[in-house]
Amino acid sequence: MFIKKTHVPIPRTVWTLGYVSLFMDLSSELVHSILPIFLVGALGANALTVGMIEGVAVATAQIIKIFSGALSDFWGHRKRLILLGYGLAALTKPLFPLAGSVETVFAARFMDRIGKGIRGAPRDALIADVAPANIRGACFGLRQAMDTVGAFLGPLLAMLLLYLYDDDLKAVLWFATLPAALTVALIIAGIEEPTPNAGQHRFRSPLRLDTLRLFSSPYWRVVAIGAIFTLARFSEAFLVLRAQQAGLSIAITPLVMVVMSLFYALSAYPVGVLSDIVNKNHLLSIGLILLIAADLLLAGADTPSAVLFGAGLWGLHMGFSEGILATLVASTTPAELKGSAFGLFNFVSGLFALLASVLAGWLWDFHGASATFYAGAGFAALVLVMTAFSRK
Repeated sequence: MFIKKTHVPIPRTVWTLGYVSLFMDLSSELVHSILPIFLVGALGANALTVGMIEGVAVATAQIIKIFSGALSDFWGHRKRLILLGYGLAALTKPLFPLAGSVETVFAARFMDRIGKGIRGAPRDALIADVAPANIRGACFGLRQAMDTVGAFLGPLLAMLLLYLYDDDLKAVLWFATLPAALTVALIIAGIEEPTPNAGQHRFRSPLRLDTLRLFSSPYWRVVAIGAIFTLARFSEAFLVLRAQQAGLSIAITPLVMVVMSLFYALSAYPVGVLSDIVNKNHLLSIGLILLIAADLLLAGADTPSAVLFGAGLWGLHMGFSEGILATLVASTTPAELKGSAFGLFNFVSGLFALLASVLAGWLWDFHGASATFYAGAGFAALVLVMTAFSRK
């Protein structure tokens, strides 16, 4: 049975979406790895402001996914929504180096995350459409792994450019525009989708009670677990601030994102393949234990090596959870509701993401960095208990 699975090829569309994710994440993480330093050091923002910007940005992306997912189910043209989302994100990249105020950065992050929200659910639904059921976990894991390769290369490139440009943050931010433009070309030329059946399914508002009743109890358990999980996973911007607090220079600070993304990339695809064979709850529990360990280590970290070790554990926890949650959503919903299911899942997670980052920033400013990470560990422990009582 296991040998048979290895001979099922991963569809070309999944590979292309993987490369699209790689280049866009390279662009986004180049920005993200130095943006907290830019906000705090150059524009005078505090940790709470960083948390609010990141919280609103992440929540915006997640909330918009609920409507883009439902629209992709009704319209049938998932590729067009994917192109619109990635195209809008590419257009925002020049705004970061042009920013002269916190408000401009906020506007750029807000527009960028609108693009992410438009593309996210249709992209995941398209993967669910084209992926054979017996390798669906591998397909989601592959895309997530390639996405994370970009997340690894982005901060690495930022470090190199900061060295070459003598810590000129704005000059480095301009380089994010190039890989973002490349993603648009890849979508146009490389993505194929099943023949759209526009209007085959009537448009269902994803927030109507009659639509919500169509989803199964196992699906709602996944939504509940994902929501509390989001409280435990505030923005990675706080990892960057923790690294600088521990003594890393501006040029070396992106290393914390490099380490996190490296461990994320190395674990995402193998865990995705493994999830097609073993109980997914077991893998998710391992991810939660890794997150608790990372938070506890980061709470007490006072040296760069301790912060980097904590970032590595953080990356491993993402490899053990991101693809698993997406696979659980896909496997607990019917084909005609895939886009709506991913959208609704991300809508709920988005609301909790906003709360998580604002809470993290408030704790950081008024109770210290350690309190932020201890709170994250507490929420992760709560999800671990929920997972233990969740049926297969």
